[in-house]
Amino acid sequence: MLIPVVVVIGAMWLPVALLFLGKGEAKGTGFITGVVGVLVLVGSMVHVAVFKDPVIPTLLFMHGTFYLSVSWALFTGQEDLRSVGNVALATAIVSTIFTILFITGSPVLEDGKQLIAPSAYLALGCAGYAALTFMVWLNAFGKFPTKALAWSLILWSIVGLWIPGFWLMVVGKLPF
Repeated sequence: MLIPVVVVIGAMWLPVALLFLGKGEAKGTGFITGVVGVLVLVGSMVHVAVFKDPVIPTLLFMHGTFYLSVSWALFTGQEDLRSVGNVALATAIVSTIFTILFITGSPVLEDGKQLIAPSAYLALGCAGYAALTFMVWLNAFGKFPTKALAWSLILWSIVGLWIPGFWLMVVGKLPF
């Protein structure tokens, strides 16, 4: 379930980035952002139910909620994006917490299980998502240039979503 969700998130970030570069329109981009937001929320619920893994779905659920806030703002033509920026800030904080968890891993329980194993790749991914959502927050308050955000979204769609998604699908594990 995780691979299609990761790939489709890139199918949302790329149109948003292109919109920020003046190559799209807000309502259509808002619609696809909403579709992806719903798919991410549903995918995260299915993943936790089927695989009994609350970790990655929690991160996905937060991002899906953020995508729906972006969708609503674009679809309704909001000009003041500070509310979206505030959701981006919450998402950035959650992604930062996940970055730390993937660097350190969770405590080892009495039975020897560790709920979150350290993962350099997932730490890098979460750090990238944290950086992007911090950029969105700053952009919503006029403190970060839109074009820089757009190019960051394009770059991270490839590096942080499509490369690991397709790598995981073809090789069966994350790149490192």
